[in-house]
Amino acid sequence: QTEVSTGADLYSTYVWRGLAYSGPSLQPYVEVASGGFAIGAWGSQGYDGFQEMDLYAGYSFDFGLSVGITDYFYPSTSTVASGPFLEDDSHAFEANFGYEMDAFSISANYIFGGGGSTGDDLYFEAGYSIDDATSVFLGGGNGWHTNSTDDFGLVNLGISTGRDLVLTDTFTIPVSGSLIVNPYSEDIYIVFGFSF
Repeated sequence: QTEVSTGADLYSTYVWRGLAYSGPSLQPYVEVASGGFAIGAWGSQGYDGFQEMDLYAGYSFDFGLSVGITDYFYPSTSTVASGPFLEDDSHAFEANFGYEMDAFSISANYIFGGGGSTGDDLYFEAGYSIDDATSVFLGGGNGWHTNSTDDFGLVNLGISTGRDLVLTDTFTIPVSGSLIVNPYSEDIYIVFGFSF
């Protein structure tokens, strides 16, 4: 059975893997899934003008393993490596691997191509779900994550939680909050968001 889903999140700050890319941001998505396979598009539009639009495809196995590929694209209005969609300099291609077992999760990611990155960027993350709403995470990488392909650092440490805000008997809004610390850059972020 094929399912199509769409929605959007609104966050106080766009923080990805311990790095802040923009302030308040609207992040829409659309995904088509069938069995374990999924293909989709995700974007971020910051109120400060930052834009990102990503395409992805992946497959999740019944035993917890997932594999996929992501195309990170930054339009010419973006403040990072950017350009028209058909130009290589505005893209970075990443292989994604993940595994979940009960409350534990691990992921490994490798940027292997595209002119939007120097390439060979690595990022690893481990997570633990304390309960259905709260989780802790720890991630490290190089390249994009530390601005150096030679320097690998701990960049993403934190806790996130969420709950459903009940407005009426038939309407709720999922809300979330995160405390994120980047030990490498010595930054800290408190992020609030909601989904619709």
